[in-house]
Amino acid sequence: MEQQAVLRGNAPAKIDDKGRLKVPNGFRALVQQSYGREVFVTSLTGESVRIYPMQVWHGVEAKLAKMPSAHPSRLRFLDRVNYFGQVGEFDDQGRVLIHGRLRESASMTGEVDVLGQYDYLEVWNHERFVSKLTREPFGDDDARALAEFGI
Repeated sequence: MEQQAVLRGNAPAKIDDKGRLKVPNGFRALVQQSYGREVFVTSLTGESVRIYPMQVWHGVEAKLAKMPSAHPSRLRFLDRVNYFGQVGEFDDQGRVLIHGRLRESASMTGEVDVLGQYDYLEVWNHERFVSKLTREPFGDDDARALAEFGI
């Protein structure tokens, strides 16, 4: 049985003046080897950037297709990911463009943190992410919820 590539850990990175993220080598190599160069760059809240390998994003779309097309949650999800989203790909230097609307909304300038989220990457403005960790501590309820899954 082939094991799926798992994106884990974090790496600092930078957004250049043209809005391109230089994806850290370890993440980029794993994504390209497992899924290819094409990605879907989007966000659900506008606070951070999600970079889905296109193959993973197709899986999300397949699950969405099973929902009724007029389901309010489906529509809200699609409104957001499409408003912030664009198809892209890694260039030869391992960079991916974060378009202006999302770059502005998520404060994607200078130093950022790239986090592996199992099958996609999440990119945060460093200060915003540190603030989120403080604002949303890991508590007893979180530990209990994970324990239900044996974690």
